[in-house]
Amino acid sequence: MLRFLPGLVVLVLWVYCLVDVIGTRDDSVRHLPKWAWIVLVLLFPFVGSVAWLLAGRPAKARPLTREQGAAPGFSEYERPGRFAAADPEKDEEFLRQVRERAEQQRRAYEEKKRREREEQDGAEEPGA
Repeated sequence: MLRFLPGLVVLVLWVYCLVDVIGTRDDSVRHLPKWAWIVLVLLFPFVGSVAWLLAGRPAKARPLTREQGAAPGFSEYERPGRFAAADPEKDEEFLRQVRERAEQQRRAYEEKKRREREEQDGAEEPGA
């Protein structure tokens, strides 16, 4: 069983790298065109797979900075195309306005509930 282990490791590595090459977007592959990486991994299973892992795989994207549109502290927003305020003062002003509006809505809801309770209490008295 031990003599089959290196072959099994190479087979698993080869399948993993082949699936990885095929599943990678064309524009993110490094150093060679995607079709060339597929041919290299198919024809030279061990060497092609190691070469793909070292030189062909796309580089991991670095987290965006605030200037690039990220919202620091919230990893779900640290991706390209997300908007984040560039001016922290304007951001704080916006958040203050949101909090004030939420408080107004809470007060209006509580007032509405209070009036409804008073109306129910008033309607129950004559019938009692």
